[in-house]
Formats: sequence, structure tokens, C-alpha cells
Amino acid sequence: MTLVGLVTALIFTFLLWEHFHGGVTSHHILHSKDLPAISNWWSGLLLPTLTWFLLSRVEKRLDQNATVPQQPNSAISKVVWIFMAGLVLGIVLAASFTYAFRPFLDNVLYIIIVLSFFIPLYYSEFILGFILGMTYTFGGILPTVFILVIAGIGWVTYRYIRPLILRIGNWN
Repeated sequence: MTLVGLVTALIFTFLLWEHFHGGVTSHHILHSKDLPAISNWWSGLLLPTLTWFLLSRVEKRLDQNATVPQQPNSAISKVVWIFMAGLVLGIVLAASFTYAFRPFLDNVLYIIIVLSFFIPLYYSEFILGFILGMTYTFGGILPTVFILVIAGIGWVTYRYIRPLILRIGNWN
């Protein structure tokens, strides 16, 4: 669980840096001043716990799939690629929000739906990468809530709609 320690050290380093440079940021729900704000201090509790939980799920899934004959490095490589996809999507989404890049933000739902045909967005490694990618901009709470919605959409798309389309495509 070295990664849990690394995430814990990084989030508390970030929080201490924020604390000594103007105060720890709070983020308003839906970016509306009328709604309550959530402090980044909650990320110090959420991220290490969430990292431990999600990595435990990845390890459990890999152990269950160990009975399937494949290269162990192949399974780990797949986990890393899915994690990186979540991380990149989180960073791009956070940067688009920070710099008000409307073409990406206006189409993010469509991008997620298309992406969910190729990548299981509900996998724990994708969720962890996405949350870590957005943490600098939004803290840990808001990306966690957002990815739960994305994971739900991704689960339905990858598990039900994708096989249906693949089956229809094979009829030709």
C-alpha cells in the first residue's frame, strides 16, 4: 500500500502549501455561491481512504482474474493504462474548466459516452485516476461525486449498450 502513503503525503503537502499561501480553498457546489462550500481539508480524509478502497478492489479483481490464463504483466499493464486514461481525462477536464475551454466542456458528456464504449469507466483504477487528476483544481469531494455519475453512465454503456452494438455489428 505504498501508493496510499504516497497519495496521503501528496494531499497533505498540497493542503499545507494551500494553508500557508492564502488559506485552504473551498469549492461551492455547482460553482454557485448560493450553495454550500466544501473545504479541501476533507480531501485529506477522503483521498487516502478512497485510494485504499479502490486499490483493494483492483487487487481483488486481479486475484479473481488470475485463474484466467494470461500474462500477469498484461493484467497490470491494463490496470495502468486504464488508470492513466482516468488521470488524463481528469486533468483535461480540470484544465478546461480552469481556462474556460467551452468546446470541451460543452461536449464532455458525449466524450464520456464515446469513451465508455472502449474503456470500462466504472473500474476502480479509472475512478482513482480521474479523481486524482481533478484534485488540484476541485479538491477531492466534487470529483468523487462527479465520477460516481460518470461511472454509472459508463457501466450501463460498457455492460449493456456496447455488447448490443457489437452483436448488431456482427450480423452483417
